[in-house]
Amino acid sequence: MARLLIVYGTTDGHTRKIAEAVQEYVAAFGHAAVVMDAATHPVLRGTDAWDGVIVCAPIRRRRHPAAVARFVRNNRERLDHLPTAFFSVSLAAAGNDLAGARACVDEFVAETGWHPGTVRLVAGALLYTRYNWLVRWILRRVARANGGDTDTSRDYDYTDWQRLREDVEEYVLHAVPAAAAAEERTLAVV
Repeated sequence: MARLLIVYGTTDGHTRKIAEAVQEYVAAFGHAAVVMDAATHPVLRGTDAWDGVIVCAPIRRRRHPAAVARFVRNNRERLDHLPTAFFSVSLAAAGNDLAGARACVDEFVAETGWHPGTVRLVAGALLYTRYNWLVRWILRRVARANGGDTDTSRDYDYTDWQRLREDVEEYVLHAVPAAAAAEERTLAVV
């Protein structure tokens, strides 16, 4: 059984929901996972306890959260020695601006120096009912300009949960064999 760490940053709570779903998917594949907020745990402790790390971070104003960038910079050396995945969450991934979402990921990689083994663009949510009036007004204008949903009396969840499950399964199929092989090498040395 692999032990995976799922680190997330969130603005409105949707990326936390995605991280918790990732945890459930990992458990469904017979492995253990712990979810951790990057804002409250900027440094990994006991990295030997983890067989892989999945980082989930939203894009807001074309940037990922500073807490996630800080977590990655603080732990980059450790992350470089583990199977990793980066799930970048955005409305751009739900629409027709995949190039824009990818550019934000590329900027994050350049800023942190981290090169995750797997990168996935995950469609986020438009949570009008959680925004203050100004953010709601701005996002409604952006949605209208891009042919998106503009009824501010409700929220829109664009996440393809089945696709997310498949992405987690693909990562687990990659990370778990690597973790098992490392464990076998350790046992062989002892």
